[in-house]
Amino acid sequence: MVDWKKYAPFSTLIIFGNIENLILASQGAAAHVNPIILSILSLLAVIIWFLIGTYGTKMAIKYSDYIEIIGGVAIIILGIKAMLEGAGII
Repeated sequence: MVDWKKYAPFSTLIIFGNIENLILASQGAAAHVNPIILSILSLLAVIIWFLIGTYGTKMAIKYSDYIEIIGGVAIIILGIKAMLEGAGII
């Protein structure tokens, strides 16, 4: 049985990570990237993050607050960049 309480500090990062994946996928779609290639790369990214998350959590749990802040800021920056690119501003 999985002890979900030890993963609680990363719960918002998981949500933001899913949003980031959607942002990156929309950037690829807006750039007219081949959807098959985009799907394969997206699946590879998810698998890599799953492995990092699974094996890195034990080491990173003491830094979870910092990781969550840095991840949240990065996701906000990527989201703003995607919106500006979508609007044709940059």
